[in-house]
Parts: sequence; C-alpha cells; structure tokens
Amino acid sequence: MDSSNLTQQTCVPCRGDEPPLPRAEAEDLHTQVPDWDLVHEKDILRLRRAFKFKDFASALTFTQQVGELAEEQGHHPVLRTEWGKVTVTWWTHKIKGLHNNDFIMAAKTDALYLNLG
Repeated sequence: MDSSNLTQQTCVPCRGDEPPLPRAEAEDLHTQVPDWDLVHEKDILRLRRAFKFKDFASALTFTQQVGELAEEQGHHPVLRTEWGKVTVTWWTHKIKGLHNNDFIMAAKTDALYLNLG
C-alpha cells in the first residue's frame, strides 16, 4: 500500500474498544507518509507535521481546508495556525493512540497541501 492508496481510503468510525496500532505497524504505515513525525506526547503516539506558507492568509486557508476534510471524514486533528505555518497533529482520541484513520488523514492532508500550488 502506498500513500496514494491511503488518500483513496475513507475513515471508518473507531468503536473505542480496539487497541491503538502496535508501534511496528505504525512505523510501517509511517513509511507511506514520511514527512510526518511520530511523536510521543502525554504518553500517546501521534503523527505531527508542520506545513510552511508564505503568509498568514495562506496558512489560514489551509487550516480551513483541513478542517473541512476533517468534518467530511469525521476525524479531527489538532490544528495550530501561525504566521507562515500550520502544524497538524493526528491521533485517535478514543483509543489514545494511532489508528489507520490517522495515516489516511495524514495522506489526505499531504494531498491538500500539494494541490495548493
């Protein structure tokens, strides 16, 4: 499976009774979205990436697009918008870790960013 395949997938509702992805599986999926960092924050493994922009207006537009995508897929990130930068963090709150949905959304977020140009 490659990242273009991830962009074609749709998030599935997380029941909350499944465990987060094992670290090895998360690292395998991470190869499909290599620009993202695997980070531990508050003992939870997450995907994080900072996207660069020429100004605040461009960053805000991207933030809005990611928000619309999140609503469409029913899966929501933490978004931090600054002048010239948007930091996006994905993880699945219900399971306190990473789910396949997070990798799908990371790939879809990358696609949004690539289509801005």
